[in-house]
Amino acid sequence: MLELLQKGGPLMWIILLCSVVALGVFLERLIYLHRASILVGELLGGLSLLIRNGRIAEALGECSSISGPVARVLLSALMRPKELRDVLQSITRDSALLEIPKLEKNLSILSALAYVTPLVGLLGMVLGLLDAFLAVSAHGGYATAEELSRGVYESMLNAAAGLAVAIPAFIGHSYLTARVNDIIHDMERAGIEIVNLLTSPPSEGDQPAA
Repeated sequence: MLELLQKGGPLMWIILLCSVVALGVFLERLIYLHRASILVGELLGGLSLLIRNGRIAEALGECSSISGPVARVLLSALMRPKELRDVLQSITRDSALLEIPKLEKNLSILSALAYVTPLVGLLGMVLGLLDAFLAVSAHGGYATAEELSRGVYESMLNAAAGLAVAIPAFIGHSYLTARVNDIIHDMERAGIEIVNLLTSPPSEGDQPAA
């Protein structure tokens, strides 16, 4: 590994740094989004039973014990259960909007690295080819195979390294973006359903808790 870095020239170290940053961002976001994901259907099912029986305090405690953006959206509505539908819709919408920047944090860094790293590799390739041509011109149009191969090897190594970092970074960014969109959809669903539960009149079979 160290030998490849040395043969690739100074830009190889920049590509290595990009790879470390990209891996760190991906792992941090992956762990965060995993913790932010919950089984929305099960949570809403439990809350529905509590709310329809008038046990708002228990529903509030249930959401307070769960971390994540979806639970916080539900909690924002449960803290003001007597508000009108329009007000509750605004509350849940605002709460969800506040959560989105947290979900998308550092994704722009991963996206930038996916685009910048191959350009760094391309620059290294151009510099490597320039070294090869300089070796030819320095010998009056003639150069040894070793001198030529050194420049070509450096150029190809930089290009390959840039792509080797950019492709996983792009795939990782696409995967994390899909996870973020799934959580946003869960927040929207949770916001709609909690508003419906709090504003719908109780059915005949519902018995308020004593």
